[in-house]
Amino acid sequence: MNTSTMNMEVELTGTSPGTLQTTSQDTFSADLAMFDESLLSMEKLDRTSPELWPEQIPGVSDFLMNSPLPSVNDQPWTKELDSEDINLLHQFGSLTAAGLIAEVKKLHDLAYQLGLEEAKEMTRGKYLNILRKQR
Repeated sequence: MNTSTMNMEVELTGTSPGTLQTTSQDTFSADLAMFDESLLSMEKLDRTSPELWPEQIPGVSDFLMNSPLPSVNDQPWTKELDSEDINLLHQFGSLTAAGLIAEVKKLHDLAYQLGLEEAKEMTRGKYLNILRKQR
């Protein structure tokens, strides 16, 4: 519904064909208010009832309330960034979506090449008996 139809509604019900009858903004607002009231639900749900929502594993909520939260500082991604890391973040942040996708593809290709080289070296080590078990 665009703005012009909100301000004035046109009804095609008239006494003779082609006669237009308009309803005012006040009537439209009153109809909208009645519609909003008809959507209102007075039902109240008791969400604290254990019969309605029982615990799947008894005692889990008590355990979670009493257990300490994990420290955020212990996570590896919370370490301090050096200037090289910050410059790399700024470089990636300035890329367009296509540029960022190209960088991800480069990293994927590099990881694939590294995997191929590692497989060659492992095969070479196997043939040279470098990786044999010592007895």
